[in-house]
Amino acid sequence: MIMTEILKDLQPVEVFKYFEKLSRIPRGSGNEKEVSDYLVSFAKEHSLEYVQDAVLNVIIKKKATPGYENVPSIILQGHMDMVCEKNKDTEHDFTKDPLKLRILDDMIYATGTTLGADNGIAVAMGLAILASNQYQHPAVELVVTTSEETGMDGVVALDPKDVEGRTLINIDSEEEGTLLVSCAGGVTAKTSIPADWEATSDTTFIPYGIKISGLKGGHSGMEIDKERGNANKLLGRILMSILAEKDFRLSSINGGAKNNAIPREAEAVVLVNADDKAFVEKKIAEYGNVFSTELRTSDADVKVEFEVLPTLPSEMLSKESTHHVVNYLYLAINGITSMSMDIKGLVESSLNLGVINTNKDSIEFISAIRSSVKSLKTDLYNRLVVTAKLNGGNVVSEGDYPEWAYSPDSKIRVIFENVYEQMYGKKPHITAIHAGLECGLFTEKFDSMDAISFGPNLYDVHTPNEHMSISSVQRTWEYLLEVLKNIK
Repeated sequence: MIMTEILKDLQPVEVFKYFEKLSRIPRGSGNEKEVSDYLVSFAKEHSLEYVQDAVLNVIIKKKATPGYENVPSIILQGHMDMVCEKNKDTEHDFTKDPLKLRILDDMIYATGTTLGADNGIAVAMGLAILASNQYQHPAVELVVTTSEETGMDGVVALDPKDVEGRTLINIDSEEEGTLLVSCAGGVTAKTSIPADWEATSDTTFIPYGIKISGLKGGHSGMEIDKERGNANKLLGRILMSILAEKDFRLSSINGGAKNNAIPREAEAVVLVNADDKAFVEKKIAEYGNVFSTELRTSDADVKVEFEVLPTLPSEMLSKESTHHVVNYLYLAINGITSMSMDIKGLVESSLNLGVINTNKDSIEFISAIRSSVKSLKTDLYNRLVVTAKLNGGNVVSEGDYPEWAYSPDSKIRVIFENVYEQMYGKKPHITAIHAGLECGLFTEKFDSMDAISFGPNLYDVHTPNEHMSISSVQRTWEYLLEVLKNIK
């Protein structure tokens, strides 16, 4: 069965047609050339003005429909890249394989991988509007950016002269009926702890593999408040509990795949003295029970496994390096650090230790820091710097992006509110989000930019269980068309 048959009977037809086409194109962050060129070919096919810049952002422009010629242009905005996560038993190459879509009741899933509805559905809606002549709207600029998921590099590089509009409709939210009017800023902190390697000449060592798995994971901003287990930090607790009483050596430690996803799995290879075998096995088993109790509601399927490995690794970290790595992993702050006192229930500041990599020269830890208060974001970064220095390491920052401040005078928010109330007889939920949105960079980069963010119901984004509501897409599409019609 060819992929184009999967969604062909769904409404709205044009939106799902383009979503399916996008799903056939590999588009992980940093691998956007093919999808960027596809957007250019779309623009050429429809005789639309376009810009493709050096970092592969694409801007496609369409003139106003009759009666809207004197209305200022509107920006429809989303990002072309997606988070690439898959289950361990799934064979999928994100650099070349199309996503395998499937429908279950009202939901669209991929098979064993992320779906890429974050943010493919925004691009699909934008293309559907550009391709049709039956909808009423002002002049439209579809701005599709690159590398949003890894630091918003695309919008950072966007040239203001290529964009005319000063009203931004961002379609990168995940809850229907909710209008986002503010978001957190963020920065990525990359910590390196030097690796001093030694040969494993002592044959009395016993090599153990320790693995954390079975966790739900999720978006490190949107779902940080769900108190799900962080596999990296859980592994750190086990290692520290052993190191507090018995020496061992690390041979490798790895966990997570993306800094903006709560890590679902982590594993380490440790070399233990033969005399400590019973103690180590008992300690690991104890923590399996501890985690099952602690996470019985939020992550009931957590698993802690260990095994004696058949061969002894050829290298191990020195005693000092092992201590530094375990100390940093255990002490590095993680999770929610403050709640907003202005908006009830809103996370104000958090960290997610999303990735651990064992490299030749160092052990690397990558954390996503988020806060709606700039000074607190800086403070959290500095605390990681201090923790790293105490353990012989250093920290560098990447992808620093600003918070998006609430604008009490937003005209586009009023239009969205009024249209929603006309359509559904109730007011939309207006709130802020503890995650990075490109709106913050747009409002910083462009003077007088009036912005709002909305979208259909998405679930479990940044995980292989990501899924999207079909009926919600249809309602959100109809809402968007009505908003465009009412902008005059």
